[in-house]
Amino acid sequence: MSVLDYLSILFLVVAVFFYVAGTVALFRFPDVYSRLHALTKADNVGLGFTVLAVALQAEGWMEIFKLGLIWVMVLVTSACVSFLIASEGRRRGLPAWTKGAS
Repeated sequence: MSVLDYLSILFLVVAVFFYVAGTVALFRFPDVYSRLHALTKADNVGLGFTVLAVALQAEGWMEIFKLGLIWVMVLVTSACVSFLIASEGRRRGLPAWTKGAS
């Protein structure tokens, strides 16, 4: 195995950590807004490390460009969807968590 293989494995392990952290946050955080924030951030960083790991194994610049383009599109759609969910939650009157609330 080469150094690039070991780096790819390392980046995939880091990506799995972020995916798991986002999933834990989805179940543990108290309200919709903090869950959205944690989940989208963790998933976007996890996808970034996944793309980086796969890009290290790519055969050419065109594949790396396509992977980067996919990552950017997911970043944009994730932000848009999170905004729409938070807007709908606010429209329905879902309260944000405050420290004194139970």
